[in-house]
Amino acid sequence: MNERTQGRAPRRTPSGAQAPAATGRVLITGGTVIGPDTTAPADVLVENGTISAITGPGVLHRGDADETVDADGCWVLPGGVDPHTHLDTLIRGHRTCDDFHRGTVAALAGGTTSVIDFCYPEPGESPLAALHAWQARMLAQRPTADVGAHMVLVQPGEDELAELPRLVAEGVTSIKVYMAYRGRRMTDDRGLLRILQCAAPLGITVLVHAENGDAIDLLTAQAIDRGETAPHHHSHTRPDLLEAEAVNRIAHLGRVAGARVYIVHVSGSTALDPISRSRAAGWDLHGETCPHYLVLDEHALEGDLVSAAQAVCSPPLRRTTDQDALWQALADGVLSTVSSDHCAFRITDQKIMEPRFDCILNGLPGIEQRIMLLHHFGVRTGRITPRRWADAVSTAPARMFGLYPRKGLIAPGGDADLLVFDPERRRTLTVADHHSAVDHLPYEGIEVVGAPRAVLAGGRTVVRDGRPVPGLTGGGRFLLRAPAEVSAQEPQPVAAAEPGTPAPRTTVHPRFTAPRTPATVRSESV
Repeated sequence: MNERTQGRAPRRTPSGAQAPAATGRVLITGGTVIGPDTTAPADVLVENGTISAITGPGVLHRGDADETVDADGCWVLPGGVDPHTHLDTLIRGHRTCDDFHRGTVAALAGGTTSVIDFCYPEPGESPLAALHAWQARMLAQRPTADVGAHMVLVQPGEDELAELPRLVAEGVTSIKVYMAYRGRRMTDDRGLLRILQCAAPLGITVLVHAENGDAIDLLTAQAIDRGETAPHHHSHTRPDLLEAEAVNRIAHLGRVAGARVYIVHVSGSTALDPISRSRAAGWDLHGETCPHYLVLDEHALEGDLVSAAQAVCSPPLRRTTDQDALWQALADGVLSTVSSDHCAFRITDQKIMEPRFDCILNGLPGIEQRIMLLHHFGVRTGRITPRRWADAVSTAPARMFGLYPRKGLIAPGGDADLLVFDPERRRTLTVADHHSAVDHLPYEGIEVVGAPRAVLAGGRTVVRDGRPVPGLTGGGRFLLRAPAEVSAQEPQPVAAAEPGTPAPRTTVHPRFTAPRTPATVRSESV
């Protein structure tokens, strides 16, 4: 499982036997390709799991391929990269309801072809041992999309930090730390600085849950003493100022260490201020937000316990004015990416409806709805452009986490992970019509305009006419990712050929054959 290869690794079953690579030629025709710098009508040819050519419309014909995907009236963008999910994760004694198979089927249904999840070492377990166990469990569940790992560290000792170079060698080039949840996941300032110091020279990106945990614990205890236990008090005990304070603190610690810092799930305008200032000063600080902060607000925490408990997440949902600020920050590039932070628990058999807000399991689903929500509420309203939309859900996270240009770019030689998105296709988001195992949806009943028509993952057509193909299982890979200084090299996409120009059977950009291209290990496919 840990074998490294140059370029694409052979696909292997969980037992180690080599599985057949994706074969055949697929032609996506009639669409408009969205790239980092241009948006233009073009056809895309895929061979054996790799993009082989981009041509002008009509240069290639149906007879040139084994399968044709009609993209007429659609945008063609790189498959989505969701850099923040919680699949098969144990939280306070309860495991999230989507394992790596069910969760990645839902991801593909929404146009996401790669996810980066989290590996949590047990107390006393070495990060490297935890990674190997996590890889085995993930591949055994036969994911249908590609899966990478962030390593979670909690107050690590020097022995654990000494393993970081080996983690990088095995393709894990990001760490997550928490500034909240003392006694469970929180790392103090000394530990944070030590992690940042060790991460910086290795090109490791440090993801940070930024809230002042000690202050939140005090406010929570005081609220409970006053009898203020309903779900809406969750937001009162986690005010935006305590998120902003933590963002400001970790920004400065990161600057001291010279490390790349990535703030997860930014929830509102107050936390944006230190991010904006840091980026304006040239600091290596980045931020993401999530669909629930862009679409939902604090009123979702009001009402009956059943509905309010479904909206509990940390940081909490904020005000409508915060939504406006987040959209503007996304448009301006102050925020780099949009993740789902998919963390799904079932109402019927899991502990999310506790009468006290601090006992409710935090987390919202959204792995399938992420790209559609961002299009409907962002692109169609004019808040962001189609290119910024594609960048936020695919290209930017691929660059940030060492997957670019294999992911996040439509160019010859790249992975054939492609989303054919119909901007006029209507879909009502409902728990009765999604593919996660979760039994509720915070976006229940919202009609979006714009939805996937087809999705290719590793050259396989996995979604047709907006639905995952029947019996879809396996085919997902463990992603070995490059460190920050390697992935920062950004090749230009190959321009589409002019109409009438014969298309080469295979065109490979030389950068894609570089020895340091991240390798992958694939699970068993159908």
